[in-house]
Amino acid sequence: MIVVATENFEVYHDVVAALRARGSDFTTIRAGADLPSDAAVVIVGPGEDRAADVPIVEADPTDPRAAVDEAMAALRSGEGPLVVGVDPGTDPGIAVLHGDLVVAAFQVPIDDAAATIHRELDGSTDALVRLGDGARLHGARLLEELGDVAVELVDESGTSPHLGSGARGMGDVLAAVNIARRSGTAIEGRNIEPTEGEIQVIKSRSRERSTDNRTITEALARRVARGDLTLDEAIVEHGDAVSDDSDGT
Repeated sequence: MIVVATENFEVYHDVVAALRARGSDFTTIRAGADLPSDAAVVIVGPGEDRAADVPIVEADPTDPRAAVDEAMAALRSGEGPLVVGVDPGTDPGIAVLHGDLVVAAFQVPIDDAAATIHRELDGSTDALVRLGDGARLHGARLLEELGDVAVELVDESGTSPHLGSGARGMGDVLAAVNIARRSGTAIEGRNIEPTEGEIQVIKSRSRERSTDNRTITEALARRVARGDLTLDEAIVEHGDAVSDDSDGT
């Protein structure tokens, strides 16, 4: 647990905002209060001395994110493995666990997922990514973009929790936490051929998004499914091909 213990309002406000933006597990206490039993690192303001048996990070009011980064690094250097759980999809949920502690959580567009994971793994030599086996095309794309990172494919059945009032939008992130805590099978790649149903969904979406209600070809839809093209790029390519055909007649 990250503990913010400072009387400096500017540091408090900015550090808490940075921790919330990263989905980090943290608490705040008064500067002189006793630390909670699960404290793993403490962030204080400039010049604020504190005796503690855990790492102390002094935040610079002009760069609060640097203090958060240092605190996160201190968490990762402790006991227990660093595991990233991923609930794949168009906006995958991502949860970063150090042992049993959730140290960060995200939900980002699939285009940003690999970069987010690489940033969270930076400096770790034995980290593991556990990837849910649903949304297989998105998962295959993410697996390829992760490169040499160790990845386990996890059966994600039963990992999506029931969401009560006020928890809307948290499902993918909580599923990612459950995926991170479930052992899987080590994999290096997924050679997946899109199904006819997946191709038809992409073609339907292309017609909806196209300004002239045209549907891309099956060949283009297959390239989109494999991640070779974005849907918008396929629509442009299809439009160019139609224009060339019209010019030739």
